[in-house]
Parts: sequence; structure tokens; C-alpha cells
Amino acid sequence: MSNVNIIRVYDIVGGGLCVSSDDGQLVHDKIAELLRKKHKVTISFENVDTLISAFLNAAIGQLYGEFPEEEIRTYLSVENMVPEDKALLKRVIDNAKIYFENRKNYDAAWKIEVNDEE
Repeated sequence: MSNVNIIRVYDIVGGGLCVSSDDGQLVHDKIAELLRKKHKVTISFENVDTLISAFLNAAIGQLYGEFPEEEIRTYLSVENMVPEDKALLKRVIDNAKIYFENRKNYDAAWKIEVNDEE
């Protein structure tokens, strides 16, 4: 099980512009499928020119609501990311961990904020 699956974001998205949460969801689905099988995954951001938090929230952030952090650390790695994007990814991960640790409270607060009584 030493093989590493490489997910090339550029190939999945069809270019170097990673701004859509829908595209992030496509990346997420490929990652999650492999993590469920306990396969090692490397996400390559080679040739990615533009990357925003909406994409990273969908692609990586939501993994923290599905898998234990230790599993993500063990099986998932990232390569070919510029320092600015690494900093953005760190913020996305930090925010995801905070949110998923307190999901009910955040969701309740959001409902109050938008006056949603459902």
C-alpha cells in the first residue's frame, strides 16, 4: 500500500483557474473516494494559476467533516503549491476544523443571523 495516488487539479478542473466550488467538489469527490479506501493521496497544484478559498473549502475543507484529522494527515499530502496558496490552504483547514468541531453551534448562529426558523 505504498503507492500514492496523484490527483492533478489542473486536469480535473480543465485549466489553471480554481475558483469554482463546483470544481472543488469534483476534486473533493476524488480525494474522498480514495481516503475511504485508506489510500495515500497527493494533490498536485502544478500549473494552477489562480486559487481561491471557495475552491479549497469544497475540495479540502469539507474533508474535515467526513474524516478524522489524523487520517487526513496520514493519507493526504499536497505538492506544487506556491507559498501564498499554502497560507490560504492553512486558513481553510484551520477554519474547517473550528467549524466541524462546533458545527451545531455555528449552524444555529447562522440560522439566527439570516432569520431562518426551520
